[in-house]
Amino acid sequence: MMIELLCVGSELLSGITLNTNAHWLACQIAGAGGNLSRVTVVRDDLHEISSAVKESLARKPGILITTGGLGSTYDDMTLEGVAKALGKKVALDKQAVEMLKESYERRSLKYELTEARLKMATIPEGSTPIQNPVGSAPAIMEKSGRTKIFCLPGVPKEMQAIFEQNIMPLIKKDVGAFVVQEVNYEVRGITEAMIAPELVKIVESHSRQAVYLKTHPRGYLRKKIPRIRIQLISRGSDEREVKKRLDSIAKTIEKEVARLGGKICE
Repeated sequence: MMIELLCVGSELLSGITLNTNAHWLACQIAGAGGNLSRVTVVRDDLHEISSAVKESLARKPGILITTGGLGSTYDDMTLEGVAKALGKKVALDKQAVEMLKESYERRSLKYELTEARLKMATIPEGSTPIQNPVGSAPAIMEKSGRTKIFCLPGVPKEMQAIFEQNIMPLIKKDVGAFVVQEVNYEVRGITEAMIAPELVKIVESHSRQAVYLKTHPRGYLRKKIPRIRIQLISRGSDEREVKKRLDSIAKTIEKEVARLGGKICE
C-alpha cells in the first residue's frame, strides 16, 4: 500500500512549528509495513491545498492522509481545499454536528453552536465524518477512485488517536503479517565512502522492501577519527526469514568494518 501525507499549515513552513506529526506518522506507517512514499507540506491557502490534493490523487496512492486545518478559524481550510480538488462543495453535515456536540458534552464543556464552531462540521458533500475522541473537530474520510482520503486534525494527540483507531487497522489488513528487526553499529575509524562499495553490493542483492541499510555520519573523534552509524533493518512476513537475513548481513558488515581497520563500539 502506497501512502502519501499532506501536512497543512503556514506555521510548518515558517519555522514556528516543528512537523512532529509527519515524523510520528512515518514511524507508525513504517513500523506496520506500510510504504510512505511522499510527504508534502503546504501553507494555509485554498489553491495550494487543492493543487496538492490533485497532484497526490494523480499518483493514485492507496491512502492520502492530510493533517491540520480542520479548526474553527479563518485559516482552517483543508476540507474546503479537498472538496475543491474533488469538484465538490462543502456543506453542514448533521452527523458531524452531533459528533461536535458529543465532543463538548464528553468533556463537560458549556458551549453554543456558533458559526465558527459549526465550521468544524462543514465537510465535503458525501464524505464520512469521524468522531474525534480527544478534541472537538471531527476528522473525515473521503474516497476518490482507489484512494481513501483521511483528513485529520493537526493537534498531535487528536491526530494520533484518530489514526490509531481508523487508519492503522486498514494498513495492517493490507500488509498482513509483518516483522521488523533492526541492528545499529557505532563505528570508529572508517568513513561512509570507505564502506560504501560493500553496502551497495548488499543492497543490490536484496529487495528494497526487505532490507534498509543506511550510514549516518557522526563527526570526528578528537578531530581526526571518523565516526559513523550503520543502520540495518530487515523486514518481511516470516520472522525466521527476517532474522536469518539480518544475521547474515550483519556478519558481512562486521567483517568489512574489521577489514577496513574500523572498530565497532559497544
